[in-house]
Amino acid sequence: MNKFFGLIEQIFERILWESRLMVILAVIASIFAALTLTIVGTYDIYLVFNEMFHAFSDPQVYENFHKDAITHIISAIDAYLISTVLLIFGIGLYELFISKIDYAEKETKSSRILVVHSLDQLKDKLAKVIVMVLIVTFFKHAVSFKYEEVLNLLYLSIGILLIALTIYFLAKSHHEEEHGSEE
Repeated sequence: MNKFFGLIEQIFERILWESRLMVILAVIASIFAALTLTIVGTYDIYLVFNEMFHAFSDPQVYENFHKDAITHIISAIDAYLISTVLLIFGIGLYELFISKIDYAEKETKSSRILVVHSLDQLKDKLAKVIVMVLIVTFFKHAVSFKYEEVLNLLYLSIGILLIALTIYFLAKSHHEEEHGSEE
């Protein structure tokens, strides 16, 4: 009887362990979503180039083009950054739950940003890119916002101050991590 429960336990533990493989669906979905956003961002840039040639022919068209170009370019940057978040997330999940990516470990030509060895490392990498996404989103809204009251300018200034503080603390924590690991 004890042997039977031991066998059941082994089978159950094996099923539990192998259930980690369902993360592959999240990995595939993240990579496809990253690809989709990269295409969307590239399409935004294509729209800017396409309209650029028409804009130089008419001053009125140029004024509208200038506003639209900034919006499209900022939207493209936003899409590329979110794509990067999804790429880091997908690759990080794969490395944490499925298998180490041997090719990434051996790669010497590129940065190690996509190599993830712990959940904390994944969280830190994602947090930094997400902060950049939020900064670009703030910038996109700040550019298109109409500042008709002094209070709106005060809010903009506070937002810029908070962004500057965020960047300062991120840089400070990164600096401490580098110097803390050297000791």
